[in-house]
Amino acid sequence: MTRTLKPREFSSEADLLKRIYANRGIHSLDDINTDLSQLLHFDQLLNIEKAGELIGEGIRAQQKFLILGDFDTDGATSTALAVGALKALGAKHVDYLIPNRFEYGYGLTPEIVDLAATRQPDILITVDNGISSHEGVKKAKEYGMKVVVTDHHLAGETLPDADVIINPNQPGDKFESKNIAGVGVIFYVMLATRKYLNSQISMSQFLDLVALGTVADVVVLDKNNRILVSQGIKRIRSGLSRPGICALLNAGKRDKNKLRTSDLGFAVAPRLNAAGRLEDMSLGVACLLSDNDIEAFRLAVELDSLNHERRNIESDMLIQAEDILKAFNLSTIPESICVYHPDFHQGVIGILAGRIKEKFHRPTFVFSKVNDSELKASARSIPGLHLRDILALMDTRNPTLITKFGGHAMAAGLTIPINNFEKFSVELNKAVVEKADKYMFENILLTDGELNHHQLSIENAVLLRDHLPWGQGFPEPLFDGEFEVLHQQLIQDKHLKLSLAQVSQQNPIEAILFNYGKLVETKKIKTAYRLDVNFYNEKQKLQLILEYIT
Repeated sequence: MTRTLKPREFSSEADLLKRIYANRGIHSLDDINTDLSQLLHFDQLLNIEKAGELIGEGIRAQQKFLILGDFDTDGATSTALAVGALKALGAKHVDYLIPNRFEYGYGLTPEIVDLAATRQPDILITVDNGISSHEGVKKAKEYGMKVVVTDHHLAGETLPDADVIINPNQPGDKFESKNIAGVGVIFYVMLATRKYLNSQISMSQFLDLVALGTVADVVVLDKNNRILVSQGIKRIRSGLSRPGICALLNAGKRDKNKLRTSDLGFAVAPRLNAAGRLEDMSLGVACLLSDNDIEAFRLAVELDSLNHERRNIESDMLIQAEDILKAFNLSTIPESICVYHPDFHQGVIGILAGRIKEKFHRPTFVFSKVNDSELKASARSIPGLHLRDILALMDTRNPTLITKFGGHAMAAGLTIPINNFEKFSVELNKAVVEKADKYMFENILLTDGELNHHQLSIENAVLLRDHLPWGQGFPEPLFDGEFEVLHQQLIQDKHLKLSLAQVSQQNPIEAILFNYGKLVETKKIKTAYRLDVNFYNEKQKLQLILEYIT
């Protein structure tokens, strides 16, 4: 789909960092201070002291804990953090359970509670799930378990009857960082537990997990999340990370000493997610919990193999989806896209939804077949369009249309009766048209403007890489400009590698555009790019990562 480049407004006199900060609403040194002393205090969270007391007393009485996690990276890091922190605080009986997505589905369902009961826990703690699990919580209480729900997903009209709920997005909660990931929530719960027990353990040992889960869940990097991610990345770079994360970075061919935020999102998280998508996320949790380099390496190799399998499945699904989408073009494309194929793999539909959303810049729902009566969908949205609100509106108007749903502003999941697919597509488009402004469908790529030949340097590339964590809601700097094409070639028949020079300048600059698949036909291009550092033969050179060319 055609994109429009639109430079953000900035003062030409401002230096590079000031310009970038101003473009992201940063006007104070306090806003870029990522010291741990700036972290929001846990006492802002509703019910947090009650949670600390319940868990702390359970540790003192040496009761049995069971952590019920989720099958994505946020869920895996949350589970590993809960298990590790409980043991560090003195708990002797700690176990975890991750529902297999193909057998039990998402969250604390009554069926997974039956399985959990075989472990005979005294205290069940949900991480990254549970806020909508009314029936599951009820059944756990019937088994005699105490239930602590820790979650960050949006709450419904009613809350489950847990012993205590920690969720910054529940009614009445005044915690200022509503964008915190599930792993951040359980981190805060363990901080409160540590205080209740008057323990001296260092909770900073878990910040590598918090950083990974936060980046992987693509939550907005507000100030509090930037602190958590920045501190976690510092631990990884300084060699203080757990063996599992180091092994996964090695599997992704990333250097932990030069780690950037995107490495967590594009190298580590996909390998963990592959376990939850294709098999069982327990494999990923085991990798994160391992304190043995050899074992962590073995588990990371297994996860890497699953990720290769996931890529192959995704490639086949993309071909199937492209056949379905041939009917769409820029003049006929609807405001929302629904795609279904009976052969789509349940574990990969979220990735496919993201790919289609990127191509067409439309909220996208990809459905797979669960059984002869149900379809399951994973959805991805565009900025400004809140998916869960859209689904809630549809559910209110058509109570029998959707069996169940949940999610965030930008991502959601749902189940519908198989015969409702066509009707769902129609009703979805009506709701999107009603809730969206027309400008939301314009695929505008905001940039930080142009760089002169002095600013286009390896020094600035290193500065931007190391300065702050970039991510959702706090995007990595993106620049635009015109360049002359000195040389070009295709790598592996898909990646376009170029040698460029700024107009009127002679110094060649390396650049690469991934998955472009063809050579450019003009000698001059206008492009949007990010500064990158390319390491080769122990030397570092400036490289431009191109996002778009015209």
